This record gives sequence, C-alpha cells and structure tokens, in this order.
Amino acid sequence: MKNLGQLMKQAQEMQTKMAEMQENLVTIEVSGESAAGMVQVTLNGKGGMLRVKIDPSLIVPDDAEVLEDLVVAAHNDARAKVDARLQEETSKMMGGVQLPPGFKLPF
Repeated sequence: MKNLGQLMKQAQEMQTKMAEMQENLVTIEVSGESAAGMVQVTLNGKGGMLRVKIDPSLIVPDDAEVLEDLVVAAHNDARAKVDARLQEETSKMMGGVQLPPGFKLPF
C-alpha cells in the first residue's frame, strides 16, 4: 500500500503544479509573424491576442485582403508557438512521466 500512497502524493503534487502553470499562462508572451516579420501578432499563453504590429508599407486601402491574410498567418504562427511552449512547460512539470497518445495537458 505504500506505493499507492506515494502515487496519490505524486498526483496531488502534479495537480498543484498544474494549477500554478494555469495561473502563469497569462504571463507568457509569444510572437508569430508573416511576410518576413512585416506582420507580427503577440499572444499570451492562453491564446489571447495582446498586440498586432503591421509595417505601414503593407497598408494599401484597395488591397485589404492581402493584409487580412497576413494577420491570420501571423496569428496561426503565434498560436503554434504557444502550443509548443505549453507542451514544453507541461513536459518539464511532468518530470518525464509519459502520457498515453492523444492525452493532452492542460485539460
């Protein structure tokens, strides 16, 4: 039964660490870009958009569709980086514990 007690203790510690990580997500900032950095989008760890920077040379009133596509591409780049960062932070927190395929944290 000692192993069960240790397992329960580890589960509680992991739950505490997960709650701390969830609280810290808003402090993480990750930027994505498109058009060789002419459009940049910065997200927090929860995926909330914090900033958008657009090079003034891209602002052409008759061609808004291109700029819209570049903003979407920059957002998608930033989102992929947020996901990778969360995976990295979760792996560090788990201390090498392997999860079953398809099981993602945080929940």
